[in-house]
Amino acid sequence: MRMIWKSFSSLYVATLLMLLGSGLLSTYLALRLADTVDGLWVGALMAANYLGLVLGGKVGHRLIARVGHIRAYVACAGVVTAAVLGHGLTEWLPGWLFLRMLVGLGMMSQYMVIESWLNEQAESRQRGKVFAGYMGASYLGLILGQLVLVIHPTLGLELLMLVALCFALCLVPVALTRRLHPAPLHPAPMELRFFIKRVPLSLTTIVVAGLLIGSFYGLAPLYATRMGLTTEQVGLFMGCCILAGLVGQWPLGWLSDRYDRVWLIRGCAALLAIAALPLALMPVAPLEVLVGGGFLVSLLMFSLYPLAVAFANDHVEGDRRVSLTATLLVTFGVGASIGPLLAGVLMRLLGANMLYAFACVCGLILVWRVRPANVTHLHQVDDAPLHHIAMPVNMTSSPLVAALDPRVDEQVVQEQMVDPLPASDEPAAPDEKAPAA
Repeated sequence: MRMIWKSFSSLYVATLLMLLGSGLLSTYLALRLADTVDGLWVGALMAANYLGLVLGGKVGHRLIARVGHIRAYVACAGVVTAAVLGHGLTEWLPGWLFLRMLVGLGMMSQYMVIESWLNEQAESRQRGKVFAGYMGASYLGLILGQLVLVIHPTLGLELLMLVALCFALCLVPVALTRRLHPAPLHPAPMELRFFIKRVPLSLTTIVVAGLLIGSFYGLAPLYATRMGLTTEQVGLFMGCCILAGLVGQWPLGWLSDRYDRVWLIRGCAALLAIAALPLALMPVAPLEVLVGGGFLVSLLMFSLYPLAVAFANDHVEGDRRVSLTATLLVTFGVGASIGPLLAGVLMRLLGANMLYAFACVCGLILVWRVRPANVTHLHQVDDAPLHHIAMPVNMTSSPLVAALDPRVDEQVVQEQMVDPLPASDEPAAPDEKAPAA
C-alpha cells in the first residue's frame, strides 16, 4: 500500500482537497440559511448540486476530448473556485442554485480526470487497492470538511474563502504530477431499458439510496441546527455520520461476500427504518442521542448503494459492466436530486424531525419492494457472487469508476470508453503528449 500511495499521492491529495472543500461548502450553506429560509430552499441547493454532477457526466467527456486532461481539470477548478466565491457576492437564492449546479458540474469533470488517470496508471492487480485509496481520500476529505466547523464555528465569509482555497490548491498536485496523461475518453454507453428489465431491484435500491443520501447531505446540518445544536456540534454530528459510512464498508464487504445480498439489502433497510424511528418521533433530543442515532442510521444508509451495486454486477455479464456503472450512477444522481426536495417539503410542513421520518419511510419502501422471493437468479453470472467492492456513495465518482473496479475486465473498459487516435490526427497539445514538468 505504501508503494501505491507513493505512486498516486498527488491524485489522492487533489481528491482530499476537493472533497474537503465540497463537504464544508454543503454544510456551510445549510447553516447559513438555517435561520432565514425553510428547508425547501436548502434541499433545492443540494438538488442543484447533484443535478450538476449528473450533467457533468456528459459535459466532462466532451471537454476532456476537446482540450485534454490537464486543461480540462484546470478550467473546471477555476470555474468551481469562482462559483464558490460567488456565494459571497450575492444572497439571491436563485443565483445560489445556479452556482451550486456549476460546482457540481465542474467537480464531476474533475473526478473524471482523476479517475481516468488512476485507471490508466494502475496495474490490473492493483486496481482494487488503488480504488480503496481513492475512496479513503474521499471520505477523509468529507470528514475533515465537517471538523473545520468544530475549529472555526463562525459562519463568516472566511469559510467560503477556505473552500475556494481548497479548490485552488487541488490544482497544484495535478498540474505538477509526473504521471503519464491518459488517453482521450468518450461517454460510457447507457442501456437503461435493458437494466430496468435485468436488475430492477438494484435500480430501486439505488434510487432510494440517492433519496436518502441526497437528503442527508443537504438537510442534516439544517436538522441539527433546528434540534438546538451549535455550529461546533453540527460539525461533530456531520463528521460522525460520514465516518459511519466509512467504518461500515469493510464489515459490509465481509458479509456481502458470504451471505445473500438480497437478504442483506432488505435487512439493512429494515434496521434503517427501526433505527430512524426514534429520531423521527423526537422533536427534541440531547447531543448524545443525536450523534449515536445519526451514526447508526448513517451506517445502514450508506450500506445500501454498495450492496445494490454488487448485486447488480452479479446479474450482468462482464462486457456490460461499464454501461451498468454509468446507469447506476445516473440513477443515483436522479434520486439524490429529488430526495432533498421531498424531505425539505416535509421539514417545512411538519418539523425538522421529518428528515428521519423520511429515512424511515424509505427503509420501509425497500422492505416492501426488495423480496428474495422475487429474485429468480435467471441471469446470474457463473462466478457470482462477485467480490464486493466498497464504493463511495455520495456521488464522489464518475461513470469512469468502472475502470477502477477489478471485477471489470480492463480490455472491455478500453474498448468501450477509450477513443482510438487515428494516424492522421494532429499532434496532441503540449500538455497531452508528455509528462508534466
